[in-house]
Amino acid sequence: MQPSLERHLELAGTGDVGAFATVFDLTSTRVFGTVLRILLDRAQAEEVAQDVFVEAWRGASRFDPALGSATSWLLRIAHARAVDRVRATQAQRDRDILPAARERASTDASARERVEGSAEAARVREALVHLSEVQREAIVLAYFGGMAQAEIAEHLDVPLGTVQTRLRDGMRRLRRASGAHVPTRDPDALSA
Repeated sequence: MQPSLERHLELAGTGDVGAFATVFDLTSTRVFGTVLRILLDRAQAEEVAQDVFVEAWRGASRFDPALGSATSWLLRIAHARAVDRVRATQAQRDRDILPAARERASTDASARERVEGSAEAARVREALVHLSEVQREAIVLAYFGGMAQAEIAEHLDVPLGTVQTRLRDGMRRLRRASGAHVPTRDPDALSA
């Protein structure tokens, strides 16, 4: 009778390289598939799957079959590492984009002034009286202040979802009140 996957993982926890090789052979396809479904990028999925097995090798002695199967244990690690990679990738993108967006906003003051001076912007300003105070504040920060939703949330110290709701509901009220198309500054600023 062949030892179970759980037994192989327990043996790997004692330093048995052969047992860990068996664990890898029996689970690598599922671990990779789990990671790939989250990351959608084969190269990153391969890196993360490798990290999962390094972590599993180092932590095999902590595996407790009474708490669940070896497969579940490995897939939890895989899921956590893949989510960590998604978050790290997004954080890096945010760090790369934010300075460029701020620079663009500061150098685009003349374009913003043209928009504020236009007849359409005047209609929007007139229609702002039909909004609640919180909707008006969010729309002014987005439309006239050039802030993105995340920046507005940070500025107002409210959740991002709250800002998105205020912008969406405020834009609907503006459209009804002005009877005209209300322009959007950019997709991030005014979309729900």
